[in-house]
Amino acid sequence: MELLIVSGLSGAGKSVSMNALEDIGYFCIDNIPAELLPRFIEFSQAGESMLKKVAIAVDIRGTRSEQEIINALQQLDELQVKYRILFLEASDEVLQRRYKETRRRHPISIATGMSTVEAIQRERQILKPLQEHANFYMDTSLCSTAQNRERIVNMFMQSESENPAMVLTIVSFGFKYGLPKDADIVFDVRCLPNPYYVPELKNKTGKDAEVVDYVMQFDTAKELLRRIESLLEYAIPLYVKEGKSQLTIAVGCTGGKHRSITFARKVAEFCQNNGYNTNIYHRDATR
Repeated sequence: MELLIVSGLSGAGKSVSMNALEDIGYFCIDNIPAELLPRFIEFSQAGESMLKKVAIAVDIRGTRSEQEIINALQQLDELQVKYRILFLEASDEVLQRRYKETRRRHPISIATGMSTVEAIQRERQILKPLQEHANFYMDTSLCSTAQNRERIVNMFMQSESENPAMVLTIVSFGFKYGLPKDADIVFDVRCLPNPYYVPELKNKTGKDAEVVDYVMQFDTAKELLRRIESLLEYAIPLYVKEGKSQLTIAVGCTGGKHRSITFARKVAEFCQNNGYNTNIYHRDATR
């Protein structure tokens, strides 16, 4: 059985993730207390289970302390269960705004009367062991629901392919909207000439051939791309050797529409040609 534990902060997108996983063939179970997780596995192993791919949401609703999570993970290890953890994150400000917009209360606030700010901090503390052991980490602060769903589908459909050792996510972004918090490697291409100041290119993006041709006509752009590819060719195998299963590579320019998209696409193509499972998304292309 392929077991995926889905966790993260309340309001960070676990429901969207579970729905997406169900759509690609996972049997999804929501809100299992951490202390019951090993018992579920023992039950599944007792007979000839028909469950091949299982996603289980473990979050604050059924877990009271950090120690419960630590004990559950230790028991899974003792049972020699192979599992992966997806952890969903968002900034405190975004989580507070989402609760305000939906007019819902944080689960800890309901149980204890804490403010939303206090509840989020307490939740971070309790879920820390899951975050520290996560194989996949996603920050959803600046992504739409559709983008989050697309990332989940791409990530876990491709992670099941013939070479699951590493899943690469290439993201383009605009520095003026903030860095992607889940990025492992960040490349800054603001040093290149900006197509934004070319009238006929201003309203196009790096998905358009005219923009790509403009950016890549310069020797500096060609040399920068060569050096980025050289670095990744050397570094990615080191991450694989270390046991990392997901790597997020971010490429940023000022607004996230022209240079960053052009280079993100070039980097994604390079990684795919080198045999890595690669998905790409453009965070700020429609801003």
